[in-house]
Amino acid sequence: MTAQRHVFPFRFSPAYRLAALPFGVTSSSAWVVVTDVALHIRFGPWRLTADLDNIAEAEEVSGPYAFVKTAGPAHLSLADRGITFATNRDGGVCVRFRHPVPAIDPLHLIRHPTATVTVARPDQLLARLR
Repeated sequence: MTAQRHVFPFRFSPAYRLAALPFGVTSSSAWVVVTDVALHIRFGPWRLTADLDNIAEAEEVSGPYAFVKTAGPAHLSLADRGITFATNRDGGVCVRFRHPVPAIDPLHLIRHPTATVTVARPDQLLARLR
């Protein structure tokens, strides 16, 4: 049996594309992949991997997001340690984990209870995660 692998590219708005470029975040280095067993997010140099069993829920969230709080690199929420991988201000998908996962720091000291991604087809990503 062949493993399923679904790729979800990010949807870049022009302003976000420009802000992300110095951080190595481009359309060829930013994507979300859902396999039969795991969620994988790549956002330039940042990576997040979580077993599907660790996903408590996924929901669509709408913007507008504040440009200064979301454009450029991956962003850490100081309020709840959630991580945001944003390439537009309109909206995305928020994934809540049962057990927080690492992503923002190379030593994996910070763990994130949620991750928000601004993929091109949020409805299709939600369908895969549910």
